[in-house]
Amino acid sequence: MDILIRPLVTEKASAGNEKGKYGFVVNQKANKVEIKKAVEKMYGVNVESVNTMNYLGKLKKRYTKARVLSGRMTSYKKAVITVAEGEIIDFYGDI
Repeated sequence: MDILIRPLVTEKASAGNEKGKYGFVVNQKANKVEIKKAVEKMYGVNVESVNTMNYLGKLKKRYTKARVLSGRMTSYKKAVITVAEGEIIDFYGDI
């Protein structure tokens, strides 16, 4: 089971990076312990806390000649990781 799907690179998440908080989109079935172990293994940092949030996909409508099509975007789970003091995660190190 792949736990970490991708890092969050938004303005709000980037502002948290300066304070030692990093955001990730994670597998919906992953729990906090699994997320902590995956981040520590992948980035080699000490994780102090993990906060998770489940997001319901947005409702979307598209108007066509025949009818109105409605559906949802995919739902996802977000995790905010707080690392130990003085440690950083470099998302752009491999580029």
